[in-house]
Amino acid sequence: MLTVDFDRLGLSPGERVLDMGCGAGRHAFEMYRRGADVIAFDQDADELADIKEGDALSLPFADGEFDRIVAAEVLEHIPADIAAIRELVRVLRPGGTIALTVPRWFPEVVCWKLSDAYHQVPGGHIRIYSDAELIGKATDAGLVFDGKDYAHGLHTPYWWIKCAVGVTNDRHPLVRAYHRLLVWDIMSRPRTTRLAERVLNPVVGKSMVLYFHKPGATDAS
Repeated sequence: MLTVDFDRLGLSPGERVLDMGCGAGRHAFEMYRRGADVIAFDQDADELADIKEGDALSLPFADGEFDRIVAAEVLEHIPADIAAIRELVRVLRPGGTIALTVPRWFPEVVCWKLSDAYHQVPGGHIRIYSDAELIGKATDAGLVFDGKDYAHGLHTPYWWIKCAVGVTNDRHPLVRAYHRLLVWDIMSRPRTTRLAERVLNPVVGKSMVLYFHKPGATDAS
């Protein structure tokens, strides 16, 4: 289940890319499949064996080391988000591109209002971004905004249901039924749900995806 559009990011085979806050590696695996030289980086290395573990506020990489960067569903967990964004800008080459994804404002507000347990957990979400806030923080750090998208519209109702019945109540009939739908959709990718998600994404897409490039002499192609 990918959030980032790698064609829009401009990813090409052989490029050096960073998946910052890679989690289980869904984006890292796809970038590797597309022929990129991938560094998967996370603070918690338990989920994957072959990743670099470290701090987003002090990345162990040289200035301008990466052609492309993905930071998917990470910044909402980091107290010093501006410092983290500046570090990402530092390690991105001039002309390189970056995708920042975070939970979208409206779906996230509903989740917070329905359930404190949704976000009041160790390492949980500590802020809700508006489009303007995150674009402003990224451009203040030196990036140029290229556009935005929304993803995972089918997943928003699932999280609203979980927040309404209890985020740990996975045995609730509505939660189980909707989860089966999502698994079926991910595995089968039927045309009907693809069309439904295309309609839902602009309205209630769970994730906001922002695309930027770092200005410089090298083209962001």
